Amino acid sequence: MVDETGPSCASSVLTIDLGALKRNYRLISSHAGTSECAAVVKADGYGLGIGPMLNALRDAGCATFFVATLDEAIALRTLQQGPVIYYLNGLMPGEADICRTHSIRPTLNDPGQIERWAEYCATGREALPAAVHIDTGMSRLGLTPHETAALAAAPDQLQKFDFALLLSHLACGDTPDHPMNAQQRDSFAGAAEALPPTTRSLAASSGVFLGPAWHFDMVRAGVSLYGVSPQPGRPNPMEQVIHLQGKIVQTRDVDTPQTVGYGAAHRFEGPTKVATVAAGYADGYPRSLGDQGVAYIGNRAAPVIGRVSMDLITLDISSAPDAKPGEMVDLIGPHNDLDSVAESAGTIGYELLTRLGHRYRRCYIETTA
Repeated sequence: MVDETGPSCASSVLTIDLGALKRNYRLISSHAGTSECAAVVKADGYGLGIGPMLNALRDAGCATFFVATLDEAIALRTLQQGPVIYYLNGLMPGEADICRTHSIRPTLNDPGQIERWAEYCATGREALPAAVHIDTGMSRLGLTPHETAALAAAPDQLQKFDFALLLSHLACGDTPDHPMNAQQRDSFAGAAEALPPTTRSLAASSGVFLGPAWHFDMVRAGVSLYGVSPQPGRPNPMEQVIHLQGKIVQTRDVDTPQTVGYGAAHRFEGPTKVATVAAGYADGYPRSLGDQGVAYIGNRAAPVIGRVSMDLITLDISSAPDAKPGEMVDLIGPHNDLDSVAESAGTIGYELLTRLGHRYRRCYIETTA
């Protein structure tokens, strides 16, 4: 099965393997044991298209989805009526009616949001579901420990709506030996015991692989669904979901003392075969990969030379001098996966994924294991 979207004459192609996505979901689910495995599809399904991600994950058995914003939640609900949808950024004034209309569950991040939702439900005499977020160490969103203790001492507001989920978020889940993981687990468990019983969720992608003590009732699979390693520095158990290729638009032979690209940033030290490829930072290929990145022509490395520009990159193809205009090179592929390219760019797989542009021709395929 191949479903193509995007510009019909694109010079670069982003292939997205929905079969690998499904297998990644099932692998994380197997690690979660009896806990429900929800999926995070914020930022347009981590840059890969929220609709195809939703459909594939539903086919794999996912019933609960998380996004960041209310607009993302509405877009998700427009695509399917069945799944449970939470948005994480909090209930702002005027959003309660929208949540009710679209059957969307807000995440309540402070006492004011809890009060707002409780009063809305009480006024409408309808106990609508919502999540309550408590902060156990991120100091970003969620009730502070003092606010959590106050809520536990006087939980009357929670009785006015359907307190469907208690959640928190690990700060260092991708660093298995970090002491904060155990501290946050214990803080979360203590708070959950003090509050009325409900579904509990602490672990996202990396936290799932910390072990059963972090799973509670639900885990929230995020970036690892899309191939990013849950624990950097250790073997990656996830399959690669994306394959990014760029088309060679010109080749040339150069010699010293010539330079290439803006700023004459790269000077040739000897005879070199150069290929210009139609991809650049406007397509989400990071500018920081200038003189740092490596593409591949088959199994032959082709280092990025000179600066990455808006629409083009230049490669040293001396190892593949037979390459010709019209051929494709792997910018992210079997020999240079998402994490390794991100590391070369001085960033992380999350950022690289979500910056992928829409000038690529997108090909959705479904491989079998």
